Amino acid sequence: MTEENLADIRASQGGDASATERLVERNSGLIWSVARRFFGRGVDSDDLYQLGCVGFLKAIEGFDEAYGTQFSTYAVPKISGEIRRFLRDDGAIKVSRTIKEQAAVIRTARNDLEQRLNRAPTLSEIAEATGIAPEDIAIAETATGPTESLQKESGDGGFTLENVLGDYGEEERVIEQVSLKEAIKKLPEKERQVIALRYYHGLTQDKASQVVGVSQVQVSRLEKRAIEKLRILLEA
Repeated sequence: MTEENLADIRASQGGDASATERLVERNSGLIWSVARRFFGRGVDSDDLYQLGCVGFLKAIEGFDEAYGTQFSTYAVPKISGEIRRFLRDDGAIKVSRTIKEQAAVIRTARNDLEQRLNRAPTLSEIAEATGIAPEDIAIAETATGPTESLQKESGDGGFTLENVLGDYGEEERVIEQVSLKEAIKKLPEKERQVIALRYYHGLTQDKASQVVGVSQVQVSRLEKRAIEKLRILLEA
């Protein structure tokens, strides 16, 4: 690792935004080299690069000299992991290009504000920095956020979506997970949205109700109906 990179990593971790910009510019070739591995998967190359930049920023934040490894060695899996996560998770809710573009702007503004303020920015501060309405920020971040595991507990009694799957071997479980996704597609729109927001995006019923535009009680009812329908569809 060059002394230049190391000095900028230390400065960036201390909140120096200009050092972060220098690191991204200096390592853009590395980010592109990882992003190119994922070309041809239905995502624009520029979007893949931006996702790689998000992973690179996470690598800067998490790098510790005590690891005894080159920064690039630490950064590559962070970059590819961010892209893989997007490719794996994208599609739980179909997201328009406009919302994805807004989400990218919001992510950049959030990172910049965190570095300048040395704390997590408020929704109003992000809105002022981006010119995007607070409610649109909430929608964009919810719609493009990473999905949660099927094993994530949610709902009543620690229910997980995996509960609707049988106790199978690995190959059969993969098939069943595909079947679950296909079953979700057959749900009415609002039930499908509630399942995606609750189990794939990890929102509480209250937050899900704000996105869907119904009451928390209605979200609870939609969720229960959807789960029963999923069980029936998977048993058919």
